[in-house]
Amino acid sequence: MSTDDEPQTPAPADTASGDAASAGTAEQAGTRGPSLSAPKLRWGLLATAAGAVVAALVTMAVSGFENESGLEVHNPAAPAHTVLDKEFGTASTGDCLSWNKADRSDLVKVACDNRHLFEVAADIDMSRYPGVEFGPGSRFPDSLRLTELKEEHCVPAVQRYMNGKFDPRGRYVVGLMYPSADGWSAGDRTLRCGLQFSASTGTPLPTTGSAAEQDQSKVFEPGTCLGINQNLPTDPIDCAQEHAVEIVSSVDLAARFTGGPPAKADQDKYVEEQCTEAVNAYLGSPEAIRNKTLTLFFDYVDAASWLAGSRKLDCMIGKGTDREGFAPIIGSARGDILINGQAPVPPPNSGRSTPAPLPGAAPLPPQPR
Repeated sequence: MSTDDEPQTPAPADTASGDAASAGTAEQAGTRGPSLSAPKLRWGLLATAAGAVVAALVTMAVSGFENESGLEVHNPAAPAHTVLDKEFGTASTGDCLSWNKADRSDLVKVACDNRHLFEVAADIDMSRYPGVEFGPGSRFPDSLRLTELKEEHCVPAVQRYMNGKFDPRGRYVVGLMYPSADGWSAGDRTLRCGLQFSASTGTPLPTTGSAAEQDQSKVFEPGTCLGINQNLPTDPIDCAQEHAVEIVSSVDLAARFTGGPPAKADQDKYVEEQCTEAVNAYLGSPEAIRNKTLTLFFDYVDAASWLAGSRKLDCMIGKGTDREGFAPIIGSARGDILINGQAPVPPPNSGRSTPAPLPGAAPLPPQPR
């Protein structure tokens, strides 16, 4: 089997909603400064964008084992051997799958409360569909057709599995496992639809808990740094390596808002207050973020995500570069850092109790769809 994995938020054709995210400055000496007035950053887009590379992602392979019919499951980049895998052949709706080896030859079913990489939503036997496209001797579908099949069959299957509450901007993407070309030639027409917590490169990231039973918000643990590619955030990485932003904390909107989706302005006000307090505590003082020339960034929860049950947002700090995304940072903001290879130079203290807003939250350039 191979998997066709949809990059975080909607598939590339659906990404770039034109929405905006929020950016704010931290407090100094306990006094809040004015918010940055620059156009806001859309975190749902930032988290999935790695330039045109991400937009071009279509397929990912789960490789290195056979199913119970003896059909080879392979990836051209994987080792040439195969491994009999009964676990995969018996996986069904609600099962969670995991693996550790690069060739996925150790794939096993695990309890969804444990670390896993794929949650099965449905199996679809395409041989039951009328017509010659999926009949004996039919041509193996190309990547474009597989993407269409995922949209046609897996997206509705995932919606049903999630009882209509799938957050397309959340931590999960719709995934597809499909037969290899050899398996297709041997008659395998099974599509296995499911959910994955996907990296910006299309690689599954570990997650715990069933997607159908938890908040789908895409948040990370405090202290997590997200790498940088073409000046945009990518995936978790060691903070000692170049990164775009560092996660300070998460804000649970359910602690403040009940009922229907709250207005964006109300969210922004609450989240900025919570994130500012968190940043000051995380860095050790209200002056630290200004002295390190960093800026606080956060997103908002749109109506579709709210109705799907998502309630959490990350507070992030980074260095914006005018109309160019983010500057590369090395080191955790809790210690010494380098920005663009240079130690930050604290701005002069004007003596005012409320410092001027920091630069660095300018609008990003147009992003690939």
